[in-house]
Amino acid sequence: MASRTVTTKGISAGSGEIGAVARATPLVVVGRLGGALLDLALPASCAGCAAEGTALCPECRRALQVRLALPPGVPLGLPAAMPMPLAQLEWCAPFSGTVRVALHRLKYSGERRLAAPLSEAMAARWRKAGVGGELLVPVPVHAERARRRGYDQAFLLAAGVAERLHVPWLAALERTRHTTPQFELGRRARRSNVSGAFDLRAGSGAAIWGKWPILVDDVVTTGSTLVACAEVLYEAGAIAVSALAVARER
Repeated sequence: MASRTVTTKGISAGSGEIGAVARATPLVVVGRLGGALLDLALPASCAGCAAEGTALCPECRRALQVRLALPPGVPLGLPAAMPMPLAQLEWCAPFSGTVRVALHRLKYSGERRLAAPLSEAMAARWRKAGVGGELLVPVPVHAERARRRGYDQAFLLAAGVAERLHVPWLAALERTRHTTPQFELGRRARRSNVSGAFDLRAGSGAAIWGKWPILVDDVVTTGSTLVACAEVLYEAGAIAVSALAVARER
């Protein structure tokens, strides 16, 4: 499927250079088309209460807003509060209850329609607490997993956040090898599991050099995956790297 271009502000993901457009990757286009087809073939039901007609009803969206009014950062004393070398880490809610179900449906059940309310919550949190950042960079799954799934959920989330914050996003990273799902590992094994698992996509270097990218992911636990991605971006010349996720698991 050929890529198409959608208007947004800042960067051309195809060339890696500053411009007036951002590229919608084939997987994002497939995700959007898939959501439209789902609407026609199978009405949505809320991930929280099963109400028909919406992937996440207004009442259940409140689960994504529990941290919205909190100041930036995390309370002192929490373990692994800020995985180095990240400049900032923000998330919307704990990885539990409705939020957990919603993310599982997005990742494993093909419920692409959940990308919209989840990215809306992420944008609201960053608008409230985010500092700096010029460019959104999704944390990719392996290409083979994305092909099997039909989309990469991080791409859908990054596209949604970018649209709401009016900032560009770029698929600057690629996962170079298969890794064991982080939730299957203990904290000590997670860092070695993702060490060296990411690389910079060809043509992305000019877009990262001298910039402050914000990594976008669905769930963060120890932060090992974010750290592995941040190291690649720093090597490419990023001046700082922050991160934004839907949820955090402790």
